Amino acid sequence: MTWPTHTVTNQAPPLQDYNLFTADPALREALERADAAWAAEGLVRQGEELGTAASFARGHLANQYPPRLRSFDARGHRLDEIDFHPAWHALMADIARSGLHTGPWAQPRPGAHAARAAGFILQTQIEAGSMCPTTMTYGAIPALARDAGLMREALPVLLQPEYDPRDLPLARKRGGLIGMGMTEKQGGSDLRSNTTRADSDGAGGYRLTGHKWFFSAPQCDAHLVLAQAPGGLSCFFVPRWAPDGGRNPVLIQRLKDKLGNRSNASSEVEFQGAWGHLLGEEGRGIPTILEMGTYTRLDCVLGTTGLMRQALSQAVHYARHRRAFGAALIDQPMMRNVLADMALEVEAAMALAMRLAQAFDAQHDEAESLLRRLLTPAAKFRVCKRGAELAAEAMEVLGGNGYVEDDVQARIYREMPVNSIWEGSGNVMCLDVLRALGKNQRTAQALMAELEPAQGRNAPFDAHLHRLSAALREGQTQPGQARAFAHDLVLAVQAALLLRHAPEPVAQAFCASRLGGEWGGGFGTLSPTADFDTVLGRALVFS
Repeated sequence: MTWPTHTVTNQAPPLQDYNLFTADPALREALERADAAWAAEGLVRQGEELGTAASFARGHLANQYPPRLRSFDARGHRLDEIDFHPAWHALMADIARSGLHTGPWAQPRPGAHAARAAGFILQTQIEAGSMCPTTMTYGAIPALARDAGLMREALPVLLQPEYDPRDLPLARKRGGLIGMGMTEKQGGSDLRSNTTRADSDGAGGYRLTGHKWFFSAPQCDAHLVLAQAPGGLSCFFVPRWAPDGGRNPVLIQRLKDKLGNRSNASSEVEFQGAWGHLLGEEGRGIPTILEMGTYTRLDCVLGTTGLMRQALSQAVHYARHRRAFGAALIDQPMMRNVLADMALEVEAAMALAMRLAQAFDAQHDEAESLLRRLLTPAAKFRVCKRGAELAAEAMEVLGGNGYVEDDVQARIYREMPVNSIWEGSGNVMCLDVLRALGKNQRTAQALMAELEPAQGRNAPFDAHLHRLSAALREGQTQPGQARAFAHDLVLAVQAALLLRHAPEPVAQAFCASRLGGEWGGGFGTLSPTADFDTVLGRALVFS
């Protein structure tokens, strides 16, 4: 007789073989608002391909088998090469084909940055580490485009929608990627304390000597690097291969053993006379490289939004299939409240992320430029902080099933903190918000012009807007209160966007909880008057 000791029941099937784009009404609606509806057909294809079981498997494998450093060959020759699992290369090939690394620069058109943002949000849901070289390449293009020589030599390769993993000089490749090297041991965010030195080589170039404590994606074809030149801290284009045809002496000391972001190679390096090309003027390194940082900070918001979206999708899917105490989890009152609360957070993050991307499309509009300058650090602070909280709650929905490495929720949880840390931590972002307000008095006007159309639709929002407006008028934005101010600013923008564009029950529930004093701070404390059916009905839609 055979005893049925291992019959599996009451377990949710994997969430796979679904369309990530069509399942997300908030993303689809935001795409249309951003003048990027022309991209919907391609995003439908991308969402279908990304949602397959094979796609989710690639994301898992790339993290299960992280990159390995090969410092030397068998005969002792220096290599400084990184070996990646084939899944990583497949992910990068998909990214390049989708134009997520340079698409808006290669094919500029209205809504191009918003369309890319939507694709970025989708791609991040499958695997986030591969988005690091993607975003750095995207952010580097504006800085490189200002240099006539690099525009002629490097940009034609970088703008190609092709991934070429071969370790060759950039000019000989079918496509390329750019990384970044700013952080040093002694300074962290205090970039002016950097000690890496750049000396003229007498032939128009520079030779760099020093170290970087975090050198992102060392396998990239070139990096933007900060170093101290005779005229001050400056930005340099440092290729992997030097102009003389030899390997540039950027020596990889080790790869970082990170909490998350395991698929991506982050390293420590030493420059031993590495050749570099000056970007911009000596002494203007921080403004030059921070132009790149503006775009990479946008992608921190987009990446966190994508991870939040997938964490919510996994939680809702599980709750629909798992039964407890005689009913499906999603029908249990407390779980219903938790899931609806998380769904509101994702809707608000999505609306803000796509609105921010829309501002990047309006490069020549002063109000949009001021709004972009203000909201980018504010959104990075608030959305990335909330992402980590949401990931923990979403993992708890699955219980022990979510706490094992075989499940995507555990990887999302480990991935979340990095977007708060990289490209400037929370305090740096909040001080940058104050800096944006202080630099141009029209910034506050641009913000109010964004918020005021939502007035009169919700009493808690009107009261919140009144307090925010008073703080701006009276200059009550001191460094010690910068976090509280950035928090209030982002909530105001999210609420205004939802009041103007989301279904009424979504907007009203968000305002009542986040602005009206009905929310306990943790997920699952929405008022019983909230329309849970409408909110949850948008959380994961299968056509």
